[in-house]
Amino acid sequence: MKKLILIIFLISTSILFAQSKLPKCKGSDDTKYNNCFGEINFKGNKYVGEFKNGKEHGKGTLTFSYGDKYVGEFKKGIPNGKGTYTTVFGDKYVGEFKDEKLNGQGSYSLSNGEKYSGEFKNGKPHGQGTYTTVFGNK
Repeated sequence: MKKLILIIFLISTSILFAQSKLPKCKGSDDTKYNNCFGEINFKGNKYVGEFKNGKEHGKGTLTFSYGDKYVGEFKKGIPNGKGTYTTVFGDKYVGEFKDEKLNGQGSYSLSNGEKYSGEFKNGKPHGQGTYTTVFGNK
């Protein structure tokens, strides 16, 4: 299972590298990374992606030290735009983010099979949506 996760991570990272048209970031001072593609490690977390003005900006992958992962768009160092957040427990959100929070349209699937698809605001379901139980009830 660990090998499968590693393979999936390597494939997603290589796809991300292949998709970026930005040059590779140079040097070791990431605060100077600008309009480039690179990698940084901080507090056990790892970011691989695009930079602007020394911050994560554009498309990237952020893997947290505890196993959660965000793949998507960043703006000024934080998740903003479309992305996918996967927890170490297997829960998964695919949708829109604003200032690190689930905002806009999205779908949140729990590892037990429950799912909510619809509108989110400030990290919580809000507005129109459909909740599906593990038994398929809506």
